[in-house]
Amino acid sequence: MDQPFEFDRIPIILQFPETPKFTETYGFAGTQGFVALEGQRFVPRGSQHSNTVYIFMHPSSTLQLLPMPAALASAGLHVICAGSRYPKNDSALIMEKVCFDLSQYVKWAKETCAYKKVVLVGWSGGGSLSLFYQSQAENPTITHTAAGDEYDLTQARMIPADGVVFIAAHLSRAETLTEWLDPSVKDELNPDDRDLELDIYDPDCPNKPPFSKDFVARFRAAQRARSRRITEWAEAMLATLKARNNGEVERGFVVHRTMCDLRWIDASVDPNGRKPNHCYLGDPRAANSAPAGLARFSSLRSWLSQWSIDKSQAKGPACAARILHTPVLQIENQADDAVPATHNPAIYAALATSDKELVSIQGASHYYLGQPAQLRQCIDTLLDWSRRKNLLAAQEAPVSS
Repeated sequence: MDQPFEFDRIPIILQFPETPKFTETYGFAGTQGFVALEGQRFVPRGSQHSNTVYIFMHPSSTLQLLPMPAALASAGLHVICAGSRYPKNDSALIMEKVCFDLSQYVKWAKETCAYKKVVLVGWSGGGSLSLFYQSQAENPTITHTAAGDEYDLTQARMIPADGVVFIAAHLSRAETLTEWLDPSVKDELNPDDRDLELDIYDPDCPNKPPFSKDFVARFRAAQRARSRRITEWAEAMLATLKARNNGEVERGFVVHRTMCDLRWIDASVDPNGRKPNHCYLGDPRAANSAPAGLARFSSLRSWLSQWSIDKSQAKGPACAARILHTPVLQIENQADDAVPATHNPAIYAALATSDKELVSIQGASHYYLGQPAQLRQCIDTLLDWSRRKNLLAAQEAPVSS
């Protein structure tokens, strides 16, 4: 067994000017004409110089405490954990702006730190973000956000990454939320008003696991319908605010009951190695209404940008289809309790690049907590792929344990 590298955590603070037309987040930077980004760079001791860096970024989470970034640094690799302008708060998050934030880290890595190779490691929600970024870096097309506000990525001069790793990652925030929305909610202002036929967490619901194919189809259709009702309302409210022209341009709202998936209580629906009656947030019945649930708090624009199944421009398969040249490695955790089993095959099929690989790790959960063997397999898979794709120079590629 090789001795792991000790590594230093070096703070990263990036700033650039940007003046929004209205204040979307609370705090100093967002109101003073500039954006401030905070991250960490992991530099192994005894390996301070490298030609390659691996960048982790999630739209709203900070990833420096996850097992995999630290494991990569312990293996002798240079790592950046990049925070967006929306750390730990996605209520006003705009995916187009997060894409630009990621571009600032790539630019800093290449131009300031002189890394020759940048590999994006898209974990969980960072997977579709990495695809979104790479598709726009290869061929920028976006000039406006999903709400129609001007935000021009075609002039951003984004530098394409040299490789993309899609790991323990779902289709996108919009597509995943739609598969987790509780379709039993009939009144968005009163979450207690529910359709018992669709309320699968209610003991009195007549539909029980194992669910029939007809019920699954009905349930999924009702989820999409609820998403579209919220989208229609958000667009109508934005139009109303614009017509009033009284200074109010945005509004926050609550989306109730957003962690409801047939898969979590019926292991026969899209089976993998996950344990039943459980999700990555614990008991799915409690997570469904908890304050920390996905998309619980949102602004109108944020809903359209990151959560709307029809309006979001960051959906994984659509972005994957625009990646033509970049090598992509997908690592699928076979016991993932967050990412549905159907998502990785969908991304793989959509990727336009011919340089793509999909590797499954048996028994691996979403975070690899308490799973050193599966984490080791993940690291070895990434190292082997990096060497074969000439993303990691032979003289700096550590020897696997």
